Amino acid sequence: MYRVCITDCLPAPATLEERELAGLARVECLLASHHRDLEGRIEDADAIILFHEISLPAEVIHRLQRCQVIVRGGVGFDNVDLAAAAAARIPVCNVPDYGVDEVADHALGMALALNHGFTRVERSLRRTLTPWDKRAVEPVERLAGQTFGILGLGRIGAATAMRAKAFRMRVIACDPFLRPGLEKSFGVPLVDFDTLLKESDILSLHTPLTDQTRHIIDAAALARMKRTAILVNTSRGAVVDVDALAHALDAGRLFGAGIDVLPTEPATTACRLVRLWQEDRPVPLNLILTPHTAFYSESGLEEIRIKSAQEVARALRREPLRNVVHATT
Repeated sequence: MYRVCITDCLPAPATLEERELAGLARVECLLASHHRDLEGRIEDADAIILFHEISLPAEVIHRLQRCQVIVRGGVGFDNVDLAAAAAARIPVCNVPDYGVDEVADHALGMALALNHGFTRVERSLRRTLTPWDKRAVEPVERLAGQTFGILGLGRIGAATAMRAKAFRMRVIACDPFLRPGLEKSFGVPLVDFDTLLKESDILSLHTPLTDQTRHIIDAAALARMKRTAILVNTSRGAVVDVDALAHALDAGRLFGAGIDVLPTEPATTACRLVRLWQEDRPVPLNLILTPHTAFYSESGLEEIRIKSAQEVARALRREPLRNVVHATT
């Protein structure tokens, strides 16, 4: 019987995975918090499922003796060294079609809360109870008619676009990798990156982390955005230079930001943006941080676990894989 290791996040028993792999493999939950915790525990694994709490660098992948597939239980796969996996002839797969509704809802929820000052006013009034009127939230702009910009019009970006359109917002997007004409299906015009930055009242990020997108929202990009703009990131943490974002918020160069993903997680006070979020100010910053939970609902988590296990089963049965992000040669 094959051995499948779930590296992180999930405590035993892995009931859903065991059901999908019944009679084919036994499943072990390692609950690692760092890739060093895996030493001596995964070398003979036939398949690996990992989530977002750890990475699989080359030094770990090179020790794998029997692994037939690495499945990233999620959309982003930047925490797997793809070159090392290719050299070891191990295909890497992801689960790109889970959590679409959850992440789109989270992005819109953040945008609404920031636009209306929900968290800012709640923090400021909790102790003083004054002023108990519109002065506590000023200024608030009407959402309808504002421009909602989307970087990355994939599954989640498109779902977010449809929600923004339902609020009667003008929606634009930037995605140089989108198949030509697909944006017409969504009724969302494509613009270049500079136009996206300059025209967006709310900018929502839905792009994978690549060499091209790392720190794509840096100090220069933030300087091209409106001072009244809101930034929302539910994609990957390193897409945003969070130090530059902290500076822009602290200097009043940006109206608000909603961040679900950080470059280093779990969050620590070494991150300037985290320290800024923790500050107790008479007038709180319009800043929301959530702990990488945009993907989460009970239904969504069940979906990702089942689909990850099903991809492992296909690999162990030598069946065609459905969501290969990096194939062997």
